[in-house]
Amino acid sequence: MSDKPLPVTANPWVALRQFTDARIALGRSGVSLPTNAHLAFQFAHAQARDAVHRDLNGPALSEQLSAAWPGLPGAVLQLHSAASDRNQYLQRPDLGRRLDMASRELLAPSEGTLEARPFDLALVIADGLSAWAIEQNAAPFLAALHQRMAGERWQVAPLCVVRQARVAIGDEIGQALGAKTVVVLIGERPGLSSPDSMGLYLTWMPRVGLTDASRNCISNVRPAGLSYEEAAHKLHFLLAQARQRQLSGVALKDETASAASALNAGHGNFLLR
Repeated sequence: MSDKPLPVTANPWVALRQFTDARIALGRSGVSLPTNAHLAFQFAHAQARDAVHRDLNGPALSEQLSAAWPGLPGAVLQLHSAASDRNQYLQRPDLGRRLDMASRELLAPSEGTLEARPFDLALVIADGLSAWAIEQNAAPFLAALHQRMAGERWQVAPLCVVRQARVAIGDEIGQALGAKTVVVLIGERPGLSSPDSMGLYLTWMPRVGLTDASRNCISNVRPAGLSYEEAAHKLHFLLAQARQRQLSGVALKDETASAASALNAGHGNFLLR
């Protein structure tokens, strides 16, 4: 039996890989994947696992956030969910949806930095299932959103950074701050091609006990996904509509035309060329 390595047979659909990050047209070596494709899969899997277990660097992130949205009252608030550590957070999703006692006390009305309440908008930055996504995307996205909202009259609460947090924790924070609207920036569950994906969740009149039907979601915000500028455009539209119509969730639709739709309108479907 020869030890000579088998040649790699290319897949005839290889040209389609320029249109997607999906693992298609990888070719084969005998009846197996080529070594490069197998190693790339293992590397992507390791990145996804690291993203889930990575600890959020709160102080460094706070400096970036303050620079991205200047002029907010007080310092960035460092909060924590009721999940004591990462292992408990992963095993007990319910604890990630509520604040711990110290964080509740920090948001109490007696705190001098929060006397301007009630607020029009509370921005909550949560690690979620990918602290990496938040560290890379939160600050540049907020800078893009701030640029769009400049000149508009929004009473914005101090930024809140929350560790070991799920989406619903924004309801408790928004309610504690007396905010009419809360937007949660959170690290999404990593995929094998997107360990750095950030999601945005908007809720009108947040309060503990709301379901996902009360939220609007904008997903896959990252350089290789939905751009910061387009995500800011969509969120700005939803914020304005939520304030005007006093609702969110299934009753509020994103009616913005995406850049991708405009591009396809001009060039058509590449599969039909």
